Amino acid sequence: MRYASLDEFLNGDKSALAKGPVAILIAEDGVEVASTIAHDIKAGFLRVLVLADAGLDLGEVPPQVVRIDYDPLAEGAAVEAINRIQQAAPGVWFYYSFNAEYLFHPFCESRNIREMLTFQTEERRDAVLSYVIDLYAEDLTTWPNAVSLQNAHLDKSGYYALGRPDPANHNHPKERQLDFFGGLRWRFEEHVPPARRKIDRIALFRAKPGLVLRGDFTFSDEEYNTYACPWHHNITTAVASFRTAKALKSNAGSKFDIPTFRWHNSVPFQWGSQQLMDLGLMEPGQWF
Repeated sequence: MRYASLDEFLNGDKSALAKGPVAILIAEDGVEVASTIAHDIKAGFLRVLVLADAGLDLGEVPPQVVRIDYDPLAEGAAVEAINRIQQAAPGVWFYYSFNAEYLFHPFCESRNIREMLTFQTEERRDAVLSYVIDLYAEDLTTWPNAVSLQNAHLDKSGYYALGRPDPANHNHPKERQLDFFGGLRWRFEEHVPPARRKIDRIALFRAKPGLVLRGDFTFSDEEYNTYACPWHHNITTAVASFRTAKALKSNAGSKFDIPTFRWHNSVPFQWGSQQLMDLGLMEPGQWF
């Protein structure tokens, strides 16, 4: 199914939003769109809404995919689209990401995303904190856009968290909220605007009336932005992402300053949940 605009999709048959979980994929370019779609479907999403420029050829897509023509590079376009879609489907669980980003949840090899979100709902939680973990190709001569599924690497250390200041409370830290940093945005921070250096994202959430996703990937309901509920730890997930590496190797200001992303803490990415849990990059919470 293909729609000529987001308006046409939202004003038409909303069967794609009738039941979740639904993945929203913002395709900023054509890099690894097909593999991202395939990963989302394998994870267990019932629908994948692909928002892409009308001129981008996606080829043949699986029946779970809904194509929506949209300009993903306009200022604030991704956040606006996500908000408009989720406001049309209260109660539905959504996941949003960009192309060449791959969601991993604890025990994803044997349990699908629907099982995890059912558990999260039973825990009376309406959102899941995700850490965006930078992936990058080992050899930028062979893979000049820094994207290689076969030779993907990540940083095994160098991650840290700071209390999130609350401007409404004299900048005291917000309760159960932290700003997380690390990866390429930390190592090459001179090329990354300060507002874009965080690696935390509330990538999975349940829509409700009045909920608004903000430009820093936090929500208007502060409870959605917490890493855990008051009584125990909760599940967190990881979004393994080539997006930062791809941007650093395509932007004129950084492209020629970075001959390699490898350093002494680089390790091959194993494309599984155990490695991410072993590195402390996601947690199963009470879900065993």
